[in-house]
Amino acid sequence: MDAATEVADEVDVLVVGAGPTGLMLGTELALGGVRVQILERRTAAQRDSRALTLHPRSIELMDQRGLVERFLARGRAVPEWHFAGLATRLDFSALDTRHGYTLFLTQARTEQLLTERASELEVPVRRGYEVVGLRQAADGDGGRDGEQGGRASADGVEVDVRGPDGGLRTVRARYVVGCDGGRSAVRRAAGIAFPGTDETLTGALGDFAVVDPAALDHARAAGVLVAPLEADGPTDGPANGPSEGRTGGLTRLVLIDPRRMRTPSTEPLTPEEFRSSLVDICGTDCGVARPRWLSRFGNATLLAARYRAGRVLLAGDAAHIHFPAAGQGLNTGLQDAMNLGWKLAAEINGWAPPGLLDSYHAERHPVGQAVTENTEVQTLLMELTLLPPYQRPAAALRTLLTELLGIEEVNRRLAGRISALDTVYPPTAADADPLTGRRMPDIALTADGSAAIRVHELLPHGRFVLLDLAGDEQLRQTVTPGWGPRVTALTVTHHDHRTDLDGVREILIRPDGHIAWATRTPSLPDRRIERHRALTDWAGTPARLRRPHEPAPSARLSPRPPGVPAVHGVPGSPH
Repeated sequence: MDAATEVADEVDVLVVGAGPTGLMLGTELALGGVRVQILERRTAAQRDSRALTLHPRSIELMDQRGLVERFLARGRAVPEWHFAGLATRLDFSALDTRHGYTLFLTQARTEQLLTERASELEVPVRRGYEVVGLRQAADGDGGRDGEQGGRASADGVEVDVRGPDGGLRTVRARYVVGCDGGRSAVRRAAGIAFPGTDETLTGALGDFAVVDPAALDHARAAGVLVAPLEADGPTDGPANGPSEGRTGGLTRLVLIDPRRMRTPSTEPLTPEEFRSSLVDICGTDCGVARPRWLSRFGNATLLAARYRAGRVLLAGDAAHIHFPAAGQGLNTGLQDAMNLGWKLAAEINGWAPPGLLDSYHAERHPVGQAVTENTEVQTLLMELTLLPPYQRPAAALRTLLTELLGIEEVNRRLAGRISALDTVYPPTAADADPLTGRRMPDIALTADGSAAIRVHELLPHGRFVLLDLAGDEQLRQTVTPGWGPRVTALTVTHHDHRTDLDGVREILIRPDGHIAWATRTPSLPDRRIERHRALTDWAGTPARLRRPHEPAPSARLSPRPPGVPAVHGVPGSPH
């Protein structure tokens, strides 16, 4: 076997699945200095794409890691989106973000860009390896094992892997994360239940090299989704935009045929059936020819009972599957990875506060539940219009909801939910500031006379960022000695005005861009006490006060990985 494709027998974290979620998680772990390896069952990158979009929150995550320009260069920004295909669109441009749009970008291209990022960070992605079993220690509690960079511990996880040659081998890891889709082998082997509802409805999609552009308006009017794609994956225009007869491109058509919507998603879809459905729905087969991909998809809606079982965790479709309404699945998986990566790295590096890793389930499971519920609502709104007994009242309901979406506040509320910009993690303290758990707005600021910089530009290293808005002259002396490798501390001299920041003296931003702690306490001595407690609660015991035999928190932190820009001119940055 080529050394470049050799599987390591021992790693800190084994990520199973090289889709967008697994690749994103691998890069996040690499930022934390973790020895990570990604295994993928497929022997080659996925050519065809179910998902087509990145929503505003996912784009923000790419911005936080310094990657957004790569994605913007490959996709097309669309300022509006939809809920259940209602005529009144969701206005993403009105949301509180610099990225008020969905980025029309195929999953294949997203995976390509994340694979390139993984390569820059020297994250090995090994293809052709299938997980066939795993075992973890009986205690399986995921507690620290005291090792920092040596062999995988005895109470880690042993994973049985079948390689491209059919041979079996065992990989030992301190943690395993299943990012291996709805049929996750990791989830099954870990014994994690996957409750929900079985498939009752299916749709169909087809990617065609030849279509009749003049007929596509008929398809759109009949409720068929029309999306132009490039042949190799990236998009060339917004959803439902004209294909303009592009040479070498593909056009995706997505439909739900009332006569075939109970056909199991496992049944093969033929070109003849797809053409027949188009004729039934819109009176023309749209001239489709030379299909590259035909597929059915169903509305099975399942949510893992636990996102963590000892040293085994789940993310992405391995943790939640649902009908692809409003394109939320891939985005939810990326956001799972962003939440989990820094927490798991903290656990591996030995400085995670008690309960930090368990907060992954506590924070992301409710998000998964909310997404599965809203997709069920959207699916029902679409299905009822296809059932003769309910067509009239369903049409009236859709008209009513379309009118309600014309109300600015209603539109903004639902747009915030679908875009994931309204995701708020529950505070851990009863007296927490209202900002706690929310996304930190990407405000512009200056620090001690430095050049202006945005908040997102402070986050590419995957560390905490502490913003002092009140001017504590001893900030660095009180933060850097204990938490320097984990926290960038800045004294802010000017920042964009926002009413929600009125009276705020200090803000601690998590590596994933959410607010861990904020205070409006005017007394500096009291504020320092609060700060110390918040840093300890989130960034662990300070180095100078670490427990006996606990390794220094910087012991496992690698130098700045390739491709991660240094933060120039900002006091408190280790680089």
